[in-house]
Amino acid sequence: MRLSQILISTLREDPADAEIPSHKLLARAGLVVKIAAGVYTFAPLMWRVVKKFAQIVREELDREGANEVMLPIIHPKELWVSSGRWDRYVTDGIMFTLKDRKGSEMCLGPTHEEVMTAYVNAQVNSYKQLPVNCYQIQDKFRDEIRPRFGLMRGREFIMMDAYSFDADPKGLDVAYQKMHSAYCRIFDRCGLQYTVVQADSGAIGGAGSEEFMVIADSGEDAILHCKESGYAANVEKATSRLPDAPPGGDVRPLSKHSTPDVRTVAQLEAFFPGWVAGRMAKTLLYKATWKDKDEVVAVMMRGDLEINEVKLVNALDCLAVRLCTDEEIQATTGAETGFAGPVGLREQVRLLADESLRGRTNLLTGCNQSGYHCLDVNLGRDCRMPSFHDLRLARAGEGCPISGKPLQLARGIEVGHIFKLGIKYSKAMGATFMDQGGKPVPFVMGCYGIGVSRTPAAAVEQSFDEKGIVWPVAIAPFECVVAMLDPKRPEQQALAEKLYAELQAAGVDVCLDDRALSPGAKFKDNELLGFPVQVFVGRKAAEGGVEFLVRKGMVKSECAAGEVKAKVLAALGR
Repeated sequence: MRLSQILISTLREDPADAEIPSHKLLARAGLVVKIAAGVYTFAPLMWRVVKKFAQIVREELDREGANEVMLPIIHPKELWVSSGRWDRYVTDGIMFTLKDRKGSEMCLGPTHEEVMTAYVNAQVNSYKQLPVNCYQIQDKFRDEIRPRFGLMRGREFIMMDAYSFDADPKGLDVAYQKMHSAYCRIFDRCGLQYTVVQADSGAIGGAGSEEFMVIADSGEDAILHCKESGYAANVEKATSRLPDAPPGGDVRPLSKHSTPDVRTVAQLEAFFPGWVAGRMAKTLLYKATWKDKDEVVAVMMRGDLEINEVKLVNALDCLAVRLCTDEEIQATTGAETGFAGPVGLREQVRLLADESLRGRTNLLTGCNQSGYHCLDVNLGRDCRMPSFHDLRLARAGEGCPISGKPLQLARGIEVGHIFKLGIKYSKAMGATFMDQGGKPVPFVMGCYGIGVSRTPAAAVEQSFDEKGIVWPVAIAPFECVVAMLDPKRPEQQALAEKLYAELQAAGVDVCLDDRALSPGAKFKDNELLGFPVQVFVGRKAAEGGVEFLVRKGMVKSECAAGEVKAKVLAALGR
């Protein structure tokens, strides 16, 4: 293809709203054009990138026996109500809802579990038709509150979502592993550095999930990992070995002390010499939201540790939580902020505690009275016994749960996510098949997603330099560009056309840069656009010489035209 026939418009400066490398470079290269917050047009070269990645996804999923379908993007409210997710997504504020001319409530699909479950339920009646795995590659819309980072967190995006249906959990295990293997092949083929981490299932739900993370400094997700054991998890899901804290000793009588204006753990450590944070139990009040109610809950955590709000949502099985305001704390405890605790807490206020407090004795806590704290509080004696859960936020430096070695922190970009859903959706939606005994039983499901428009942006985050993008060969808009530096000179035109034809015949995805630009502009444009191999036909064309560039590392050399095909194929790994 000739670049003179492709709409290309590069910029000299980064867009004002671009914060991370992929956003800056994709916009400056003219590959994406913003039309609204989080909504982008894909230019011709970028669309080639997306289609190439989508084709890799298709090939690997088809290899595992998955069937490609196309589902509607408009969904009726009733489907989402049947699964119990309408309220969760509306509460989270990410689902775009609308009404049709009849007044029926609809939504733009942020994901397609409900639609796919309804489709398979209508098509599959017997265990003899299982297993089934269907996928689609389609636009999704999520009304992000803060769309940013270009394609990384947009409102409209392209996603592959697949759904497996099996007769039993063993069948799901097989389907899950097949998809895990397919994902690894997909990202390996793209030359991405990635890791697979344990993850929270979030609004999708299910028994377990893993995220495929591209490691990049600009990643929004924090990952805790251990090189020795291979353990890796998103911080929302991560666990660690509990950091040591001084024992409380033999049970002692409770005592109440005046602590005027002493509210924080640090202030309490200074006020009570010898009482370190690990011997304290701080109590935070949260407003939790369920489908049909809001409620204030009290959550206890060891003083030197932090609460993981994702784990708290899961423990409460609620839609969302937020810290209470000063006014809500006063109304619930009768005390100012900083003095909440389990002692004297009203019975109707639900009390939870992290596992780090189980069995601890002689704690320092608040007592719901402004200006006072209690020493030597023992749970179950001086207050009611809370319900214990893993609510702790794991942190870098704490021991790996497997090896005990210090966990390390890295940043990652989520490009894929796989879930074991079990019967969460099929049971709720009444989606069943007849088993071997002739009884209707719910499908055992898995779901699997890949960011088809996000992954190329993640590749840019891993592969760029001061001159521009350095595309991985597998998803580059073109593998090679042959650029004639002065199209008006017949010897350059003739040699460039000859090399272009030879490379096409050799199976190289090559383009011909025949645009009427200055040599300097062509050098800069092609460096910015990041074609993996670049051949420049210039002043030595009459002598049969060209300049050869491997974009990764900017490795330049001069060679004879007769060597170009072999050098291009070698640079492409063929």
